[in-house]
Amino acid sequence: MKTQSANNDKTSGPFLTQEQRLDYLVEALKNDSDEYKELQTPKDPEGKRRILRSLMNIRMPQRLPDEVLAVQDAYLTERAGEKGIVRPEDIPVARGNISIWQGDITRLAVDAIVNAANSQMLGCFVPMHTCIDNCIHTFAGVQLRAECKRQMDQLRMRYGRSYEQPTAVPMLTDAYNLPAKKVIHIVGPIVQGGLTPGLEKDLADCYRNTLELCLENGLKSVAFCCISTGVFHFPNERAAEIAVSTVGQWLGTHPEAVERVIFNVFKDEDRQIYEKLMLK
Repeated sequence: MKTQSANNDKTSGPFLTQEQRLDYLVEALKNDSDEYKELQTPKDPEGKRRILRSLMNIRMPQRLPDEVLAVQDAYLTERAGEKGIVRPEDIPVARGNISIWQGDITRLAVDAIVNAANSQMLGCFVPMHTCIDNCIHTFAGVQLRAECKRQMDQLRMRYGRSYEQPTAVPMLTDAYNLPAKKVIHIVGPIVQGGLTPGLEKDLADCYRNTLELCLENGLKSVAFCCISTGVFHFPNERAAEIAVSTVGQWLGTHPEAVERVIFNVFKDEDRQIYEKLMLK
């Protein structure tokens, strides 16, 4: 599993149990925060996991000591195993080299998973929020937010301090402690006053540009989330139609570029929509 921190400290190896790692990380991140140093830690493991995730969610992208990163990496690596890692060969093909898979995208051991990001590109800062941005940043580890900030800082040096990532322009990062190799962050269109042809084109560009990025970087398997649905208010059925059509057309003109495309869904509603579209 990938890591940017040292593995030779005894706190990161077999010398600590998973429970001890959890306790260590909760205290380390509490001490890392002036506001939450005195926060009372729950006694039960689930309560501790919620506190840890919340502290990770609100933490600004700044340096964390190597020994803490080592424990975090060991903890998240084992958490990935506990949740169960899913590989492309474990998922049936629905049509061509396209699959539908319902579940937690952070379990997928693919070349790249797609994150529905916001224009600040730093992840979700709302503790325990259920959005995919929050989930991916949580289980990748604090290094992911730090890398996103580094890339955004470089872009702001080029385009100005007020720069925000435009819609449909993908950003590639490492995936750190996720089973995937890379994360592709992309800002989808926000539907506010009703669906328009321009918004539909923006969503199609999200899928097309992501696949182009996969081609440029030799990424052979990619899992798409349902971009722009949910809090971005793109209608689920129309979003799925655009996703399936755009991906199908792109694969038709680049038959050897990507070996597997997975439409990752979380809700039953979206699974049923994609399954119906695969039958057409």
